[in-house]
Amino acid sequence: MTTPFALHAARIVERRLEAEDIHSFVTRFVDPEVRRKFTFAPGQFNMLYAYGVGEVPISIVSDPADPTRLEHTIRIAGRVTAVMTGWQVGDVIGIRGPYGKGWPLDSARGREVVIVTGGLGCAPVVGVINYIFRRREEFGTLHILHGVKTPNDLLYRERFDAWRLHPRTRVYLTADQPDKSWHYRVGVVTNLFDELVVSPTAVAMMCGPEAMMRAAIRSLRRKGIAEEAIFLSLERNMQCAFGLCGHCQLGPLFFCKDGPVFAYPQVKRWFGVSGI
Repeated sequence: MTTPFALHAARIVERRLEAEDIHSFVTRFVDPEVRRKFTFAPGQFNMLYAYGVGEVPISIVSDPADPTRLEHTIRIAGRVTAVMTGWQVGDVIGIRGPYGKGWPLDSARGREVVIVTGGLGCAPVVGVINYIFRRREEFGTLHILHGVKTPNDLLYRERFDAWRLHPRTRVYLTADQPDKSWHYRVGVVTNLFDELVVSPTAVAMMCGPEAMMRAAIRSLRRKGIAEEAIFLSLERNMQCAFGLCGHCQLGPLFFCKDGPVFAYPQVKRWFGVSGI
């Protein structure tokens, strides 16, 4: 693999508007040797660099089995990402990584998998969903529970449509503020748990607002799923990505190198405590 400390040039080969102020960029490393050696696990992130402006941590969305397409989804929410919204196909950007620990796919093999997401929280789990579909015989039934505020906030709409067609796959969608175009459930994502029938041996993977994840954990526990089988992808202010600057520290943990994916017992002590 390439050293994660180096910044590599990558060219944008595809750009998509997913929703208002949310863009997906597919890139390809300019150096063929970097492209060949770059490997990552679903759930890891890269630092994306806008030359002359700065860099931000962004989850990798693409499948690690396809090294020709390295995809990230970006919400425009600050000085650096505001510049990124101007990126076009053919532009060259900087990428360093990958960083952090990904989803526990080895321990999920042979078991049902429950994925719970809210809003843009879907982005970090798109890679793991694609990973499971490419190796479908290795995993049990896949349950995808996703909630949005409005129908316009539904990212990857075409992917949800495609996912629900796969065997042994159930997709559950809900919106807090539906319109006439919405044909799924109404309300918060935890309302979907009344439809969920799942084995207590399942593995759960979650990403999204922490209030949503706290409620989802309670629902999963009521279905008999062990705390050790619940994994969370969490966000903090990750800047150096090496565990040196301390901006993303939580107790003894650094989100950039010990996370962003954690088993729930690792963070339970602090999870939901305001101000940290």
